[in-house]
Amino acid sequence: MTDQPGRDQSAPSGGSGGGAPHERPLPVPRPATDVIPADRFSAPPSTHAASLSPERAAQIVRQSSSARWVGFLATLIVVIFSIAYYFYDLGVPGIAGSSRLTAEAQAQAVTSVEKGYNIYQANCARCHGAQGQGGVGPVLNDQMKLFVHLNPQYIRNVLFSGGRYVCGNPKSLMPVWDQANGGPLNYQQINDLIAFIRAPNTEEYVTRDPSTREPMTDASGKEMTFKGWRDPTFKPAPAATPVPDCWTDAFKSPAPSASGSAAPSGSAAPSGSAAPSAAATVITVKALNIAFDPTAIEAAAGQAFTIEFDNQDAGIPHNMSISDAGGQKVFTGEIFPGVEKRSYAVPALPAGSYTFICDVHPNMTGTLTVK
Repeated sequence: MTDQPGRDQSAPSGGSGGGAPHERPLPVPRPATDVIPADRFSAPPSTHAASLSPERAAQIVRQSSSARWVGFLATLIVVIFSIAYYFYDLGVPGIAGSSRLTAEAQAQAVTSVEKGYNIYQANCARCHGAQGQGGVGPVLNDQMKLFVHLNPQYIRNVLFSGGRYVCGNPKSLMPVWDQANGGPLNYQQINDLIAFIRAPNTEEYVTRDPSTREPMTDASGKEMTFKGWRDPTFKPAPAATPVPDCWTDAFKSPAPSASGSAAPSGSAAPSGSAAPSAAATVITVKALNIAFDPTAIEAAAGQAFTIEFDNQDAGIPHNMSISDAGGQKVFTGEIFPGVEKRSYAVPALPAGSYTFICDVHPNMTGTLTVK
């Protein structure tokens, strides 16, 4: 069977279904036609015939000029505002106190110190003293320490690791304070505490209520204030030695010389040993809870005497130093930790009023009357 035009070769030519055969459509040629021209994207002729009147043209020029002036003035205002705000933030050269950023930074620094004062009094004063004068813990208000030893990073390390960071003593009484290491103070409280310890004594700060931040007043209604400890003008003497890493090292007695000579004048004799000279009077003084007992003692003028010093503060170093009315030391006893006793052989003193203190804890004071 031959193929026929228009017939679908894929479809059966017949069959039991009796369906008609499918015809394949062929392309039908179309006659060529001419393209009808059209004016596209053009306005009608009537529009081109219209023109602007002189009044309308002048109005357009005025409006354009006004728009340019408005744009110029707006740009000028933005430029002037930017320059003014720049000097408002950073200050006018040559005019002190004109910087808003500096004033805000100073205000925040003052706030940090005032918050740190409350943190210190609530957590640190019981061991280091309300004024940093020392107690169970070391002195903090010493200018030699504040000069470089008690720098912010060192204080931060001590608060993070606790007292063992200072002397390597795992049994140190000072706990960990930083919350990052299990302590009670968060990052900002640590910063505030450091700001207070490093605050200058040239500034006066307001004592504020920890909860309300309102100024606290005394019995007369006057605002209570405090000052920092650090002297910004302090410079150590040329012959000054660095502050030891461990604070107790500063109170160690000098080692005896190789020749076996006696300890320097004013040092204490070991407990139970004989005094260097016969002493007619023995005075007993006890150190307990960072305080002397009694705080007033008497001795005879022109006669040597012995002080039986009983340090009952376990693990805390104490001693007794005696100064005359002019502040000159006339006797310095050996520093030793409790619980222990020492016998201090004090030389004869002229009549007068003397003061005895603990060199480790200057808040421990008493009065010696020689008559």
